[in-house]
Amino acid sequence: MRAALRILLNVYDFLVIYLGVAWLGILCLAWTPFAMILFLLLPASRGRALGRYAIMMIFRFFLATLSLSRRFSFDLEALDALRDGPSVIIAPNHPCLLDAVMVISRLPNVACVLKAELMNNVFLGAGARLAHYIRNEPVRRMIRLASLDFDDGSHLLLFPEGTRTTSCPINPLKGSISLIALHAQAPVQTILIETDSRYLSKGWPLFRKPPMPIHYRVRLGRRFDPPQHTRRFMLELEHYFAHELIKDSAFYPAGSLHTQTDHISRPASHSPS
Repeated sequence: MRAALRILLNVYDFLVIYLGVAWLGILCLAWTPFAMILFLLLPASRGRALGRYAIMMIFRFFLATLSLSRRFSFDLEALDALRDGPSVIIAPNHPCLLDAVMVISRLPNVACVLKAELMNNVFLGAGARLAHYIRNEPVRRMIRLASLDFDDGSHLLLFPEGTRTTSCPINPLKGSISLIALHAQAPVQTILIETDSRYLSKGWPLFRKPPMPIHYRVRLGRRFDPPQHTRRFMLELEHYFAHELIKDSAFYPAGSLHTQTDHISRPASHSPS
């Protein structure tokens, strides 16, 4: 009997993984024709607002359906504190492909810096263009557009590592975040994403089944004041992430994350001026 139950659970886990990936693709494709039409019809400001809100709701619905399977859990409530706050650069670590989905699912007005090729992706491109997401190249144009976006009260989501984490505890950071923060004089709010699974981490095959259930937790880290010196700021930011993530490089032993609640709601501290 126990062997049969284990087999059934294993089959169920595979279905959750395979159907979950397909479900996200279906949701994005379903929005694509509407995003293409609205991009042509709506003024830029209205299209941007609607596009960002729609992506938030699509991602939130997707994560809710994963949660219903009871094979995934997401503790993302800490992000709600940013929703009505002042404009900031949101700077998370990047353990897996779901990181942007988790952050955007809680915030209705956030721009995202994307790799240039994703702007032409069949699943993401139309929605990203309607939402006025920002290409990561050329760098000068990225900095200018990101700075202009703050004038409309939005947040900017930018992963300082530039790609998913491969080095313990964090990859070397890219300098673009300091250039944008300096040019726009925008604070940088660090976000710490923690999980007990390496599912969808760098090099993980898309349909490889991990041990399940999988838990994700997001907590607010330190908020840095707008920098005055880019090199000094990057050293301080990299040191902060390394110090906060050094214990397990954001990966916790399987089955342990959902029991750890000691610092989920720790308030963010501010750097000295």
